[in-house]
Amino acid sequence: MDTGAAVPSGTGTRGHAARLEKALGVVLGTGQIPLRLRAWDGSEAGPAGAPVLEFKSRKALRRMLWSPGQLGLSRAYVAGEIDSPGEIFAAFTALSSAGKFAEPGPFRPLSAGELWLLLRTAVRLGAVGPNPAPPPEEARVARKGRMHSKGRDAAAISHHYDVGNDFYALVLGPSMVYSCAVWPAEGAARPAGNRADAGPGVDAGGIDGAVDGGLDAAQEAKLDLVCRKLGLHPGMRVLDVGCGWGSFAIHAAARYGVTVVGVTLSAEQAVLARKRAAEAGLTDKVEIRVQDYRDVQDGPFDAISSIGMSEHVGRAQTPAYAAALFALLRPGGRLLNHAISWNAGPTSPDPDSFIPRYVFPDGEMISLGEMVSALEAARFEVLDVEALRRHYALTLRAWVSRLERNWDAAVRLAGEGRARVWRLYMAASALGFENGLTGVNQVLVRRPGGEEPPLRRDGWL
Repeated sequence: MDTGAAVPSGTGTRGHAARLEKALGVVLGTGQIPLRLRAWDGSEAGPAGAPVLEFKSRKALRRMLWSPGQLGLSRAYVAGEIDSPGEIFAAFTALSSAGKFAEPGPFRPLSAGELWLLLRTAVRLGAVGPNPAPPPEEARVARKGRMHSKGRDAAAISHHYDVGNDFYALVLGPSMVYSCAVWPAEGAARPAGNRADAGPGVDAGGIDGAVDGGLDAAQEAKLDLVCRKLGLHPGMRVLDVGCGWGSFAIHAAARYGVTVVGVTLSAEQAVLARKRAAEAGLTDKVEIRVQDYRDVQDGPFDAISSIGMSEHVGRAQTPAYAAALFALLRPGGRLLNHAISWNAGPTSPDPDSFIPRYVFPDGEMISLGEMVSALEAARFEVLDVEALRRHYALTLRAWVSRLERNWDAAVRLAGEGRARVWRLYMAASALGFENGLTGVNQVLVRRPGGEEPPLRRDGWL
């Protein structure tokens, strides 16, 4: 009886790869697949010179049979049953550009004929059996209860952010900023003192190539850009919604003399954020709370930052989110909402695909238009919108580079399955930004009243 275990290379029935190629073609809904497949018996099939996808176990095919599409392949990757032994972006680019995987929105189900072909291939390869249990890294507890209730949101945030501060430090680096960086224009001068950080393939004057040189300076530039857009100056009181590890709060307090209340639902984030604020000598200016933004009662604030947080709010709750932040601002105060957007038109992201299951339970991307409409409906005045799509692709590639360079340490800290989740999610997300499926935008708004906004953008450009 087949257990799904890997078979040593060179043994077993020859030609497994050719049948695997047919099976993957069925799943993708395309005849020719743009990958070279390597099977557990050592055989290979597919275009010569194409990126390699290695099936190490029959169990990977069994997962595809039970969960055709992205989820089955993702589970097999997280479990180590398939791998990309070469450059990860090449294999994922090829896979995401083929057939049904190139279509935005939920995965189109297989037809009865396609399912029969896939089952017949699985029978011939001895891969038929019970549905394998999902890898333990898949979110289950966080998906229980009423959608976007406070308890369920707290569980979802804990699943994602309480992986371990040391693990995140390996990926994010000393900035500990987990959102899109702002990079200089191609050919622009790199900030002084940052050239030595440039990695292979980096133009010392720009950001060409998928490398992590300059990431820390680019994250600092983003934090400063948010401060300038908010018009921060000494004496102001600022709310940072979804404060992460306190990087924005510390930057704003240290550089602009403001006091900051940062709220997060992650207890692990709060512990490190408080420690970092204390080490910076800012305990009198930075307060970090484990608190839902809906429970903040001590407004008004002079300004509010929400950086990479509103994706967790959900489409149905976005109007209430906007209204809550409006109520917490003084007249004339500004809100900077920095959020990922869904750019693929009327379709919606698949709520049962890899990222919702493994990375951001209950996360929902909405379009830029929906976000602006919700903010305007809450009576905010829109001052500025800046698209940063390409910046996030560069940021994600830098994070992947750091993860791969620190792979052994990441596995020790979080386990191999969790490290594989993060590698897959960041690489796939980078491709989503590069192909325009997703975007990221900074929307600057103000509560009417108080002092007038500046006539031009000179204050923050």
